[in-house]
Amino acid sequence: MISDEAAGQKRLLYPEKKGGLRTVSPSGLAAFFGQVFAIVEVEIRKVLRDPIELFSRVAQPILWLAVFGQVFSRIKGIPTGNLSYMAFMAPGILAQSVLFSAIFYGISVIWERDLGIVQKLLVSPSYREALVSGKAVAAGIRGLAQMVLIYILIWAMRINLNHGVVSILGVMTAVFLGSAVFSTFSLVVACIVKTRERFMGIGQLLTMPMFFASNAIYPVALMPAWLRVIARFNPLTYLVDALRQLMVQGGQSVYGPGMDFGVLAAVFLVLLLLASRLYSGIVR
Repeated sequence: MISDEAAGQKRLLYPEKKGGLRTVSPSGLAAFFGQVFAIVEVEIRKVLRDPIELFSRVAQPILWLAVFGQVFSRIKGIPTGNLSYMAFMAPGILAQSVLFSAIFYGISVIWERDLGIVQKLLVSPSYREALVSGKAVAAGIRGLAQMVLIYILIWAMRINLNHGVVSILGVMTAVFLGSAVFSTFSLVVACIVKTRERFMGIGQLLTMPMFFASNAIYPVALMPAWLRVIARFNPLTYLVDALRQLMVQGGQSVYGPGMDFGVLAAVFLVLLLLASRLYSGIVR
């Protein structure tokens, strides 16, 4: 028998579900953030046990900057403002690295379901939002580690960067938020398709269109009208726009940092709520 006091504490820490989600009371905030931290710790341990994956992600940015960037920098007429094409492209390649890494993050949830881990988490008195938020925070930390590697690569290629504290903190915030957005989107896809084969197919189908329908390697002004409309609804566009102003000397934002960060934060919140609702359905 559970005492009335113990039952009351349990209700405070783990309130009843409403609409499939647990409502977080002030007394349950400690439990919520404790659960987020636990998920983050598990995910970071995975990276520490296999750091080669993190370094292997740098191979593609090297090819884009060393080959694609060098070739396109010889083409005259690309409207990059006062920036060289390499400086214009560098923030886009960092955003690409964030996208390509985070967009396949959801496959880990499918693996965990097949191993029975997700089932154990779902029967525990855990907030679904905490489980998803923990994944998003861990993806953000991975994105920051990739940012350091990309910064070293860009510095080695002698591309002028902003080294101010405010600029670096802004880039870190943008990378963290962008990683959280695309990893949470990946979780939504994983909860819908539920199989590794379908997930890999959809992931590969989405990454390149999202990349090319953004301002990562060319300005929006060069796009046809229909593609400009798609770019305005592409979260990657706003991530690149924020990085371009913060990261390189002379970089300018088209939409403004307030709108860039506002759109990313709003998209993340929507995806977080959607993924939290869909998370339980992945085991069905």
